[in-house]
Amino acid sequence: MDQSILSHPAWNHAAIIFFLLAWFSYTVFAKYMAKRTHCLASIMCVHRVWWMDRMMVRDNRVADAALLSNIERNVNFFASTTMIIIAAILTVLTRDFELAFLSQSIEQDFGHIKLIVMVAIMAYAFFTFTWSLRQYGFASVLLGAAPLPSQEEFNLSQRKEYAKSTAKVLDQAGHSFNYGLRAYYFSMAVIAWFAHPLLFILATSLVVAVLYHREFMSKSLALMVMDADIIKGKA
Repeated sequence: MDQSILSHPAWNHAAIIFFLLAWFSYTVFAKYMAKRTHCLASIMCVHRVWWMDRMMVRDNRVADAALLSNIERNVNFFASTTMIIIAAILTVLTRDFELAFLSQSIEQDFGHIKLIVMVAIMAYAFFTFTWSLRQYGFASVLLGAAPLPSQEEFNLSQRKEYAKSTAKVLDQAGHSFNYGLRAYYFSMAVIAWFAHPLLFILATSLVVAVLYHREFMSKSLALMVMDADIIKGKA
């Protein structure tokens, strides 16, 4: 194929449109399928409900608090790392700020657009990670406020409902964390854009394939589904 055609600016426009459509479409698809088949999101929701059910019958909840604290540390690590990445990219953009406005080169302009896209993705990831962190904080409060088994003023129905609501908060926090991780995956595809728009398109397709395999076809998912079947008495 003619190299001049491959280097045409239209490829950059097509690549970013394909990227955004792929990300949005996969997010909608994953949400849709999570309600109809087993995936990491749906099976983790089941296990979170069971976790909170068992927490409600324990007098000592130190282990539950420690597990929740460990999850929060993981989210906090990604939130902090994301800020460092944003700062690094903004440093590059600031250094070339004058060049970005004075240069008439299309390639130079797209170079800055690529960096801006990276900043936007990382900013989105930061907001989702910090929202996830806040929701895990809410869950910590709910864990501390959970009625003890010795408190007879709470009946079984109330305890079940409390456990379910707490698990739902944990589930929402998990979804936010997953959105942030997904942003990291797609940011890897943007790196290929710096080489060529066609590589960007191929990398985006690869990211979607990897995400689908890990969320819907991974061995970890199969094992967690098997564990759920064992607890339900199906195995």
